[in-house]
Amino acid sequence: MGDVVKFRRPGASVRHRGKTLCRNNHHKWQLDKSQVFDVKLGKLVNRYRCARCGAMRNRAE
Repeated sequence: MGDVVKFRRPGASVRHRGKTLCRNNHHKWQLDKSQVFDVKLGKLVNRYRCARCGAMRNRAE
């Protein structure tokens, strides 16, 4: 017979690590260079993606 391993349920602080900042609108924005030109606006557009939660934000220059 094998060894018995006790499993513990992770606590709330472990489960929600890194998400509480984004919930309070403190995202970690990083520039996403996959699409840089918007045809409808006819302008260059910077697309930002949050490194923690994956939310998107567009800024026209």
